[in-house]
Amino acid sequence: MTTGAVLTSVGYVGLIVLELAFIARAILRPHRQPASRVAWVVVIAAVPVAGIVVYVLFGETNIGRRRAARTREVLEAMPPLATAAPNELPHLEATIPARYEHLFRTARSISGFETYGGNSARLFSVSDETIEAMVADIDAAEEHVHLLFYIWLTDHNGLEMVEALKRAAGRGVQCRAMADGLGSRAMIESKHWKAMRAADVHVAVALPIGNPLLRPLKGRIDLRNHRKILVIDDRITFCGSQNCADAEFLVKAKYAPWVDTVMRFEGPIARQNQHLFLGDWMSYVDEDVDALLRPPVRAPKPGFAAQAFGTGPTVRYSAMPEMFESLMFTARSEIVITTPYYVPDEAMQNGLCAAARRGVDTTIVFPARNDSFVVAAASRSYYADLLAAGVKIFEYVGGLLHAKTFTIDGEVTLIGSANMDRRSFDLNYENNILLYDPAMTTDMRRLQDHYISKSNAVTPEMVAAWSVSRRLWNNTVAMLGPLL
Repeated sequence: MTTGAVLTSVGYVGLIVLELAFIARAILRPHRQPASRVAWVVVIAAVPVAGIVVYVLFGETNIGRRRAARTREVLEAMPPLATAAPNELPHLEATIPARYEHLFRTARSISGFETYGGNSARLFSVSDETIEAMVADIDAAEEHVHLLFYIWLTDHNGLEMVEALKRAAGRGVQCRAMADGLGSRAMIESKHWKAMRAADVHVAVALPIGNPLLRPLKGRIDLRNHRKILVIDDRITFCGSQNCADAEFLVKAKYAPWVDTVMRFEGPIARQNQHLFLGDWMSYVDEDVDALLRPPVRAPKPGFAAQAFGTGPTVRYSAMPEMFESLMFTARSEIVITTPYYVPDEAMQNGLCAAARRGVDTTIVFPARNDSFVVAAASRSYYADLLAAGVKIFEYVGGLLHAKTFTIDGEVTLIGSANMDRRSFDLNYENNILLYDPAMTTDMRRLQDHYISKSNAVTPEMVAAWSVSRRLWNNTVAMLGPLL
């Protein structure tokens, strides 16, 4: 045998050993559903070299050992949430019907926060009005402003926020602004980021990219901080789907307008969002701001019960899907959902179908045109089974419906940053608020009905009429869900 033949044989054997090692790693990886294990084994076995490369880049939920250790260290060292001052304790106590108590226990198991009463809220559904309200609150801030966005653009609304932070810092308000390293890279690399720093606005980058060629060695590049949090003076907080950008969203203008839903909360729930923000902040900035969490929680007036929670790759596995599924199984009369991205796991798809089959009036609204053609195809692969179970499906035609809302029985609302897809379940950092309040939920239901009125109903006949090629594409893409 020639030297060349020997080297070829050795290389072939080495590739087989490497392939088997990665197959074993894919099988042994914890917190992975069987479908995901099977999918990765098939990919690695079918296309060994490319499959191994793809697995290294996207096969494991890993933000990097040092970063994960730093995050755990920060969260473990943070003080627990303080209670209210004695004269405000009656307002802090939450009154929730027994049939919903388990929902708030589920949320508490995620971030450890108790349910707080004494909250009020205002609902926003127009992007410009949301930013105007945020800017007005920042202009009225007296102590501090804490802001975190996944996407922060250098457009009109993005620069309005920049100027508001600079004004607040100029009058002595402590301003801390954080943005995701990928979603907000244009802002982070712009002169405006430098101008904020020069104006004494403290800025930080969540999950910085660094050298993109070396980044995979430190963890997955596509694990992002998708949270949207604004906290002002420890008493006002915003929560919802709104990024810091114009509705025209020029980076993806052909899908505009982006249609978002946000709630502006006043009350003790702000302290919980404060805790989420500061946990992220101290994971990247060497600054001890625990003192902001030690004063008694303010609950100056009666209000509804609410609870915040945050999920992500360093948080308990399956936390977000458990919350969604708990809501589905709790509903007795009605479920209404709006979400731009629907790539569920098997349990969630079955939970939604089961709700409709037991007589719950179940409705879900998607955008008719999705900015991700892959997610759009995967979502539509589930339509036939949802419709067969009795779920009503609508596709919004007034822009890209980006709102992430979930209401049950006209009394409970979930709002936040999380989509109903694998990325929000396993990969991204997300934040949501769960609340019990029939009045606030009625407001949300009116908005959801408005979205439905601007949508086209999807019927079983329409789905059955799809061509074989379209169904083949949708189902093939959906098969990749466990890999993504």
